[in-house]
Amino acid sequence: MKTLKDYIRTVPDFPIEGIQFRDVTPMIQDPDGLKLAIDGFLSHLEDVDFDLIVGPESRGFIFGVPVAYAAHAGFVPARKPGKLPYKTVAVSYDLEYGTNRVEIHEDAIKPGQKVVVIDDLLATGGTLQAVCKLIEKLGGEVVKVLFLIELDDLEGRKKLEGYHVDSLMHY
Repeated sequence: MKTLKDYIRTVPDFPIEGIQFRDVTPMIQDPDGLKLAIDGFLSHLEDVDFDLIVGPESRGFIFGVPVAYAAHAGFVPARKPGKLPYKTVAVSYDLEYGTNRVEIHEDAIKPGQKVVVIDDLLATGGTLQAVCKLIEKLGGEVVKVLFLIELDDLEGRKKLEGYHVDSLMHY
């Protein structure tokens, strides 16, 4: 039987030289791989009380929606600036060269709602730290942060200290 890592394709020197890109597309193209990933996320949520899944653009959508469906929870997309049609709230975060922002609809999370964040990859942690701050800005409680893949050498988990973080695979 295949493991999750068997479905990950490593693409050397993408998007720049020296990067080993962990490509999840072979996993989501294969029904067994996709099921293994979604079931893996769900197994990490068996004893977690939550109302919503927040998924950052764009691979957080891929994994977050089927998990929300299976758990009978709502799904909230966290998007890049200017992509959501209604009134939004935003949090800015630092990039290596500059800043960026993440937004969600202002009415997407109600005070006191319990939220799980799901994304494909934890690298440096800046984007996910901003997503968690955004959830809290609206009064939500981040009860868990889940990743398909964690790149341990980049120490992104440090930016998420204080949150319950789990990853299905580590590189």
